[in-house]
Amino acid sequence: MNIFLIFTSTRAVIKAEECLRANDVDCQVVPVPKDISPECGMALSLADQLRERAVSLLAELGIEVQVHQPAGSRAPLFDLLTTVEQGGCSAKLPPDVLFDALGRLPVHTDPNLLVGIATGDDAGVYRLTDELALIETTDFFPPICSDPYDFGQIAAANALSDVYAMGGKVLTAMNLVMFPATGIPFEVLHEIVRGGQEKVAEAGGLLVGGHTIADYPPKYGLAVTGIVHPERLINNANAEPGQVLILTKPIGTGALVAGQRLGQASAADYQGALDSMKQLNRQPAEVMQEFRVRAATDITGFGLLGHALNIAKASGVAMEIDAAKIPALPGALELLEKGCIPGASYRNLSHVESSADFAPGLAYTLKMLTLDPQTSGGILLCAPADTADALLAELRRRGCPAAAVIGRTTPLGHKHLVVR
Repeated sequence: MNIFLIFTSTRAVIKAEECLRANDVDCQVVPVPKDISPECGMALSLADQLRERAVSLLAELGIEVQVHQPAGSRAPLFDLLTTVEQGGCSAKLPPDVLFDALGRLPVHTDPNLLVGIATGDDAGVYRLTDELALIETTDFFPPICSDPYDFGQIAAANALSDVYAMGGKVLTAMNLVMFPATGIPFEVLHEIVRGGQEKVAEAGGLLVGGHTIADYPPKYGLAVTGIVHPERLINNANAEPGQVLILTKPIGTGALVAGQRLGQASAADYQGALDSMKQLNRQPAEVMQEFRVRAATDITGFGLLGHALNIAKASGVAMEIDAAKIPALPGALELLEKGCIPGASYRNLSHVESSADFAPGLAYTLKMLTLDPQTSGGILLCAPADTADALLAELRRRGCPAAAVIGRTTPLGHKHLVVR
């Protein structure tokens, strides 16, 4: 959350900005908010965690400043990041371990089971009638950020995304809560579930209950039920050669969260990552249905390549990806260049390496971007070539301005993934 530094003159604002930027304190000149009656019409906006350093630097220059905290904003009740070493979807089990364990389970067949565990898809789908199928999914993880409310929103958006990746509509959700009985204020728990409930409501669903256990570190997520018409189901086994690959959100949340921990990420870039993770994939789901897309997945902890590989294997196709066309969150590539690379990125590389052909000249930062573990990432969809341009324009018009064409599907050759 941001605060405002209020000054007595425009000259003071200019001097303050120069001072802070010279000392690597990220700030922006903004108009003074309407609820303040200032002597000067301009202010500096910066992250609350930079307040003490900024005020100290300006005091050394003799610049008079007042700190204004917007109504309704406050410091987190408790810094959730102090409880974890890795959070969000970076905390997933390595994909090789997971798939090995699931591969040993017997595969049950049922004519009404449209999607089960065999293809590693985003959710299970069970047909109730000729016109109605249930989508069932669950997702939870440890804290991805400091603020409890933000954490609840991100965890909920991530869980809801599985329904949207299959072109469904959210009906109900149930809380999955793991929280210690002592050591963390219970107001923190309230803020987590409040954030989750508001995201479920934004999705058009109802929060109908849940389950809690005492556990540390805290974890939160949802079990979600959605619906879809059986003949309009989108899954990871329907891709065909000759389709266009479109990604709806920029990626790089793993690098930005790592950069925040190391003090390398700018406040604005980190806030951009939080905002991206909070964004629902509801609009992409609706656009996919309007354009009759039938193959897609959401991008989470296994990274872009890990989830692309699921589509390629389930559909029996290859995917050619142009790494230079992948939209990255502001600051993500710079952090990867500095070495802010989550450990999950290397686990993702181990998982896809035998199935991927990386171009010899591929820049290392772009390679690691394709492996960056996402939390509440966007949708990777396979669009028919004749509708791809119109589909992309519609995505951008409806809240996905960074949506981009990043490659194509081809007949399966030597490798499932080709990354240039």
